[in-house]
Amino acid sequence: MRLRDFALAACLCSCQLWATGHAQQPSSAALAPPAEPHPAEPHPAPSSAPVPSGPTVYNVEVIVFRTNSTLGSPENWSAEAAQAPGVPVGAEGETGAAGETGTGATPVGLTPGSRFVRALTPAEFQLGDIEARLKSSGAYVPVAHVGWAQTASPWGSKESMTLQQLGFEDPQLNGTVILERGQFLHLGLALNLTIANPPSGLNAAPNTTFILNDNHRVKFYERNLFDAPAFGVIALVAPAQGTRRPGR
Repeated sequence: MRLRDFALAACLCSCQLWATGHAQQPSSAALAPPAEPHPAEPHPAPSSAPVPSGPTVYNVEVIVFRTNSTLGSPENWSAEAAQAPGVPVGAEGETGAAGETGTGATPVGLTPGSRFVRALTPAEFQLGDIEARLKSSGAYVPVAHVGWAQTASPWGSKESMTLQQLGFEDPQLNGTVILERGQFLHLGLALNLTIANPPSGLNAAPNTTFILNDNHRVKFYERNLFDAPAFGVIALVAPAQGTRRPGR
């Protein structure tokens, strides 16, 4: 069973989650705050500065959290962990134009291979309010809050980076991340988290390793949920140039 229908207001204000479906089936829910009126932003003045060349750089920010209560049904956790692939599953909904689906051609402006650019500083994080609500809820425990800048690889390349390369330091959390650009931008996660004392309703032994393997089409500045029975991820992706906070 997996967490589904994770609306931001219901999840982070009342802290309720719904669990349906199998642990290996992809699911997604865009986590976006309610729209608020705001003054129109002025258009920037024309500039004669040259337009930067090269691949687009994206800021990726994720919060990994685990649950303190049972949100799924018992499964054969050891068998699932043993069969989990090392890279995220393929995403649905990506048709891909010619040259964007692993045919060998590279889309214009996209160089082969994802590349780590730099780690984001805490001052650049945009999900601090979410982490605070998770901590205060009593139902969830933040495991990691990490952000980084990277380029995307061509769609279908499956070129991943490890959590250690991206700045994750929790020894109980391992896995890989992919960011691919075809017709759409996709973020994929293949994670495993070892929990010392899992929620009793999952019938999991101490120090059981749970897996999360999902791949989402992502839109800039939207909060997206990647979910598994015992833990989940909230992610936000934005272009590194001209980033803005959600709701602006």
